[in-house]
Amino acid sequence: MGKSKLYQDQLKSFDQNAFYTLDKAIAILKKMTHIKFDETVDIAFKLGIDPKQSDQMIRGALPLPHGIGKNVRVIVIAADSAADEAKSAGADEVGFDELLEKIKGGWLGFDTMIATPMAMQRVRTLGRVLGPRGLMPNPKTGTVTDNPAAAVKEAKAGRVEYRSDKTGCVHAHIGKRSFTGEALTENATALINALLRARPAGAKGTYIVSCTISSTMGPGIKIDTKEFIRG
Repeated sequence: MGKSKLYQDQLKSFDQNAFYTLDKAIAILKKMTHIKFDETVDIAFKLGIDPKQSDQMIRGALPLPHGIGKNVRVIVIAADSAADEAKSAGADEVGFDELLEKIKGGWLGFDTMIATPMAMQRVRTLGRVLGPRGLMPNPKTGTVTDNPAAAVKEAKAGRVEYRSDKTGCVHAHIGKRSFTGEALTENATALINALLRARPAGAKGTYIVSCTISSTMGPGIKIDTKEFIRG
């Protein structure tokens, strides 16, 4: 199936074989012919890690300086005072047994689940439902915590989670096309710095092998990784 006329027009906006600075790549993306809805801006990395080694898997989360431009629906599995505090912090739904049963029944109307360590024994029984969708709470992403209220505020403010897949790649959202170029650059830089800090001790050679940025419906623009590779 051929590419759309819009996609072909977008390809004419830049040299597909060239590598651009982050600033320039974002400027090109924002000037491209675009569709009517406010597309998400994605960034993708190929990392020099061995995804077969558990100690080289990359996973984490961070609040982006300018958020992700999306209303994030957050639920919390907690009881007693932790539940009350999470609700006050702005969680969309808070509960325990009843909420878990609702999810078990097929409801998945949320973007992020936060749970207290005490609740995780019950939450893990939903692994087959939550795991494949990337919704299982995890201490590495700050979604298993004794302070769910703080986690709720962070998620609502625009936190992005990232994780390497089985091919050693990481994909993440860094905002919306309507964001200013400066905001997108700062969000991307924050994520890049987080990935650099997460470099496994066992990773050899070039760590960030390649990087591309794109909008939801647009082509990928190659970024020159030399500007942010350390060492």
